[in-house]
Amino acid sequence: MSQSASARGTYLKVAEAIKARIEADPEMTELPSAADLMRDYKISRGVALRAFGVLQRDGVAESVPGGRWRVVRVGERSDRRPLDQRIADIITADGLEAGEAFLSASALAERFGVSRPTVAKALEKLETAGVLAGGGQGKVRTVRAVPTREERF
Repeated sequence: MSQSASARGTYLKVAEAIKARIEADPEMTELPSAADLMRDYKISRGVALRAFGVLQRDGVAESVPGGRWRVVRVGERSDRRPLDQRIADIITADGLEAGEAFLSASALAERFGVSRPTVAKALEKLETAGVLAGGGQGKVRTVRAVPTREERF
């Protein structure tokens, strides 16, 4: 799209192009960044963000922490609970007991598809709640208490 083209409706054309890419690639899970859209379609950041808004409104995409967007497929169920709650569920799902070693921040970041700083914030909440015992740098974090169904966040 040329720079001289009218910005009016451009975001709709970009959104339609992204929808076509999603339909053509069933393995696509993450949308291009705003910077990628700006470069590929020669548009402003505002136009890229409006295109993301259209995709969200149409139920094709949702924002994820870190300013990224992920593809939402029909019939796909996603857990929208806060990260600390999803991490706490690992304790009961994996049958961990008090005193056992817990997953590292790196492993959790990979498992949930988020950054390590995002995981660190969630782990701090669990440490404050008394669910995990902080290990500190280079030390293993352990389970302090197994949350019961009533205690879950």
